[in-house]
Amino acid sequence: MGMGEMCYICGMDRREFIKGAMMGAAMIAAPKWMTAAATTYSAADEPVKAASGAGRMKLSFAPYELQLRHSFNLAKFSRTTTPDVLVKIELDGVTGYGEASMPPYLGESVESVTRYLSSLDLDQFADPFRLAEIHDYMDKRAPDNRAAKASVDIALHDLTGKLMGQPWYRIWGLSPENTPDTSFTIGIDTPEVVRQKVEEASPYKILKVKMGLDHDTETVEVIRSMTERPICVDVNQGWSDKHHALEMCHWLAERNCLFVEQPMPKEMVDETAWLRERSPLPIVADEFLQRLDDVRRAYGVYDAINIKLMKSTGMREAKQMAELAQALGMDVMLGCMTETSCGISAASQLAPLAKWADLDGNLLITNDCFDGTKIVNGKVEIPRERPGIGVVS
Repeated sequence: MGMGEMCYICGMDRREFIKGAMMGAAMIAAPKWMTAAATTYSAADEPVKAASGAGRMKLSFAPYELQLRHSFNLAKFSRTTTPDVLVKIELDGVTGYGEASMPPYLGESVESVTRYLSSLDLDQFADPFRLAEIHDYMDKRAPDNRAAKASVDIALHDLTGKLMGQPWYRIWGLSPENTPDTSFTIGIDTPEVVRQKVEEASPYKILKVKMGLDHDTETVEVIRSMTERPICVDVNQGWSDKHHALEMCHWLAERNCLFVEQPMPKEMVDETAWLRERSPLPIVADEFLQRLDDVRRAYGVYDAINIKLMKSTGMREAKQMAELAQALGMDVMLGCMTETSCGISAASQLAPLAKWADLDGNLLITNDCFDGTKIVNGKVEIPRERPGIGVVS
């Protein structure tokens, strides 16, 4: 049954359903960053009147810079902030929240996201449950812009979940107790900072280690001097020699490593397939993978895929990707960018579909403006009774 079809279970049309659902929908106040009614921001930061009207969806958004607790160091770059755009969609007094997080390597920016969002006319859709139709419209507006599209998708899921009075894990029939442990990320850094991060990660059962530079083994050895907790490794395309990559996989397998994520550049398909055939550890696709069509391309090259809402255009396609991967016999990892609890809580609704989770993006920032998914004893804890994606501001 499609999400839009759910409105017809009792023979009522969508407009009647929405009006009736609103009587019991939870009214959650807008965050302080978006108290101005019906205002969006263009790429030039000029106020633009958002689409509005009785019974029509109203889209508004504002830039927001995420402040990192530590410098985030990867194989190919480093940063202390992440640009973000916070989104809300309103319909007859009910508000859905979303966000677009934009690490620089993904090719999106505040300017590109606000420009894309300013081009959308959601006023033409009286029915927020027509997610497939809205996604088709967004894809036709412009290619790529995946994080921008994800922000709208997340807000629509939040809105429609609130209209139904249910969280999305329940709408999808998933079991919230079946969520995996989440890893906590230890970026590339000095031994002193690595030790500090390991101490901060004491509540977490799995550590995610960033690798891809000359002192890779040093970082792991520092961690192993402090804890025997399992690690997973994210190389971020940092190894270009397949023989070195295989040597590292064997070395890591001896040090309680669960898997290796994106060990080689995404263009090195044949080399990665060669590595997968010989590696003692599962090889997980990250940068190689964006949207649904990429899942089939990953089959036979990778053992598993890392799904991130900011790359998949949101919750709808992320679920399709997870289900296709499982049908192909591949494992699923649910990851994230540096995000607020809005994006993390949206992703957590899918967590029961994943074998592994890396949903720590909100824990890496100092200015989270939402409350949502928690990590309890190292495990992803979905807000079980909050409707929509489960966030409050």
